[in-house]
Amino acid sequence: MHLGNLRTAVIAWLLARDSGRAFRIRVDDLDTARARPGVAERQLADLAAIGIDWDGDIMWESERFPAYAAAADRLADHGLVYECYCSRREIAEAARAPHSPPGSYPGTCRDLPESERARRRAALGPGRVPALRLRAELTELTITDRVHGTYTGVVDDVVLRRGDGVWAYNLAVVVDDAAQGVDQVVRGEDLLPSTPRQAYLADLLGLARPEYVHVPLAVNAAGERLAKRDGAVTLADLAEAGTTTRAAVARIVASLGGPEGSDSIHDLRGRVTFAALRSGPWVFG
Repeated sequence: MHLGNLRTAVIAWLLARDSGRAFRIRVDDLDTARARPGVAERQLADLAAIGIDWDGDIMWESERFPAYAAAADRLADHGLVYECYCSRREIAEAARAPHSPPGSYPGTCRDLPESERARRRAALGPGRVPALRLRAELTELTITDRVHGTYTGVVDDVVLRRGDGVWAYNLAVVVDDAAQGVDQVVRGEDLLPSTPRQAYLADLLGLARPEYVHVPLAVNAAGERLAKRDGAVTLADLAEAGTTTRAAVARIVASLGGPEGSDSIHDLRGRVTFAALRSGPWVFG
C-alpha cells in the first residue's frame, strides 16, 4: 500500500474511533490464483506500523465463497441472475444504446434462448464457467455520500461471478459488510461510481445500506492518482530512501490538519470532519 492508501485507512480509523464505532479489517483476496503469498500480511503490518489497530478477527474473502454463492442463489430464486458468455473484448466492442456509459454491459446475453445458452456453455474452454450477471431492473440509482452529497450513478447488469469462477468484488463487499456489521464504509473516491450498484444489490438482498464516505485521493504534482511510478510511495520504498515510518506518518498527519510536527495518528482524534474532507485531494510530492 502506498501512502495514499494508508492515509485513507487513517481517515477510516479516525471516523470509526471518533464516532464510537468498532474498526473492522477485511482482506480482498477473492482471486486466489493471483494472490501473492505474504502481500496481505505485509499490508496488515504497514497498518499496524502507522498506529492503526482493529477490532475482532480479520475477515478473509477467500474463506467466504459459500456466503457469496448463497447470495447469488437468493437473487437467482427471484429471476435476477443470468449466465453470460462474453469475453472482455466482445464487451468492449459491442454496440451500445445511445448515452450508455463506457464500460457498462450492453446486455448481449441477457435474453438468449436456452438453445443458444447451451451452445455457448458447451463452447467454453477448459476451466471456464459461464459468468453470472445480475438482471438489473434499474439503470441508475441515487445514493447519499457524506463527502460528495447526493450522487446518481449507473446500475447495469453487473458481474456477480466471473468466467473463471471468481466471485466479484461488488457482490462480496455487500455480503461481507452485512456479515461484519459494517454501517459506515470509508474508501477512496475512485470507488464512488461503483457504489450505486452495491447499494442496489444490498436492497435486493434485503440488507441495510451502510453510510458511504468516499474521500479524496492522494495525487502527484500532475494531478494523477498516486502510483508506484511516482517513486518512493510505500513504507518499504521510503525506508530504502532513508525516510522512517515516523516521518511518513508525520506527512499523513500534516496532510489532515494535525498538530505541527506530530508523528502520531492519535493526535488527529477529533480533527478530521466530513467538511474538512471536501477540501480536495492530497498533492503528494
